[in-house]
Parts: sequence; structure tokens; C-alpha cells
Amino acid sequence: MRGRRGLSRSSPRPLGGGSVPWIYLAPALVVLGGLLVYPIYQLGLISFFQYTQAQVSGGEPTTFEGFGNYSALFSDSQFWQVLVATVLFAGACVVSTLAVGCALAVLLTRVRALPRLVLMLAALGAWATPAVTGSTVWLLLFDPDFGPVNRILGLGDHSWTYGRLSAFFLVLLEVVWCSFPFVMVTVYAGIRAVPSEVLEAAALDGASQWRIWRSVLTPMLRPILTVVTIQSVIWDFKVFTQIYVMTNGGGIAGQNLVLNVYAYQQAFASSKYSLGSAIGVVMLLMLLAVTLVYLRLLRRQGEEL
Repeated sequence: MRGRRGLSRSSPRPLGGGSVPWIYLAPALVVLGGLLVYPIYQLGLISFFQYTQAQVSGGEPTTFEGFGNYSALFSDSQFWQVLVATVLFAGACVVSTLAVGCALAVLLTRVRALPRLVLMLAALGAWATPAVTGSTVWLLLFDPDFGPVNRILGLGDHSWTYGRLSAFFLVLLEVVWCSFPFVMVTVYAGIRAVPSEVLEAAALDGASQWRIWRSVLTPMLRPILTVVTIQSVIWDFKVFTQIYVMTNGGGIAGQNLVLNVYAYQQAFASSKYSLGSAIGVVMLLMLLAVTLVYLRLLRRQGEEL
């Protein structure tokens, strides 16, 4: 026993055990640093300068503004209106996407192989469709003159993009349509990984399908639901293509603007690149704050990601 203990104490440890994972991750970190860190650094740098078309063309020198662009941004009433609209719209998109994706994931576990295959292919087709193409198709479906939706609903020549709420609702439908497949496939994979004995025991105890989802599946799928929720928040908060295409650049008098489209208008339509960069920095900080707060709440509940 002493010999074995002495041998175990003196047994050599792997060389560089703590640094080996970082060696393998180094190429990916270098690529991410070039593709993410440097652009973010440039975005933040431009937001502290006076950078317009005059500076781009070389007609005027670039001047340091400090927090002047942020002060002008926060004193703009339109910015706060767009921010509130963005938060509400993104929240509605996230909730709707999670609801549709989770419901269809549960449905996939209840149907036979052929309907499951058809539903998966249809969902993946929606997921693979480019945002510009999907937005154009949805506009044609809801077109007041030639769209089949108005004919089926008997709405005549009702314009869905004229009113503010109806335009946001139309864009929400398109966003959910192209986003729910990610949630559905991810949650379905998580459900298939749950032991069947657990679900059978809950069913034998008389639990309904809703109770099984709420009390059995949701706690077990919480890490997966965390990932899809954070991804949905990031994607829906920075929606650009659907709003820009379906509302023709933000709707009548900018009634359907969201932060991404608002930043585009400030940076490229008005040539205020520094102000557009400031909006981008604000969006980045907001998304980081939401993600960190959500992860912190989960860690307090004892969840491991």
C-alpha cells in the first residue's frame, strides 16, 4: 500500500494540462478576434468622433467629440420612441417564436415518421429561405390587390403595411416564420434526449400534457431553452431586413422604425456615421446586459449551462 501511495504521489502529470485546451482554441480565437473584436473596437472608436461624409471625403478633419454623439442621441425624442418600439417588438417576436417552436417540437414527438419528416422539411425550408426573399413573399401574400390572404379573410383592399400595428404584426409573422425552425429542432432534440421512463411515469401519475411540459420537460430542458431564448433575443432585437423590406424603410413617417433601421438611416441616409456607430454601441451594450442578467438569474437558481 505504501508503495502504491508513493507511486501515485510521484506519478508524472500531463505536461501543460491547463494550457492544452487554449492551444486548440487559439486558431478559432484569432479568427473571432479579427472578425468580432476589431470591428467592435472600430465601432466604439468612431462613436467618439465627428465622422460624417465631409470627414470621409477628406474635406474636413476628424474631430474628437467625446460623449457628444451619445448626448445628442439620448436627447433625441425619436431615439427613445424607436427604442421602446424595438423592445416591445423584439419581446413579442421572442415570445411568439418560443411558443410556436416549442409547441411544434412537442408535436413532432407525437406524430408518425412521415408527417414528422414533412414538417421538418417544411420548417427547414423556411429557415433556409433568405430574409429578403421571405419578406417579399409575405408582402405578396398580404398584398391589398393581389394577395390571397385578404380574399380569404374578406378584407377587400385592406393595406397591412399602412397602419403601424398591422405593419408590425405582419413583420412579426414573417420573423416568427423564419425563426421558429431553430427553436423547434433544438427543443425537439432535447426532448428526444429525455428518458422515456420519466415521461411514462408522469403520464401514469395522471399528469396532462401541459403539466408534463411545465413540471417535467421545462426543468430538464432549461439549459437548451436558455440558449434558444438568448439567440432569439439577439436575432429579434437587431431585426433589419424584414422591417426595411416590408415597411419600405421604416413605414410611413418612420412609424415602424427599429434601432437597426434607425442606425442605418442615421449612418448612411444622413451620412452621420458617428451617430450610427453610437446607436450600434448602445444596442451592443443592451444585448450584453440582457444576456448577462439572464445567465446570472439562472446561476442563482443552480442551473449549469
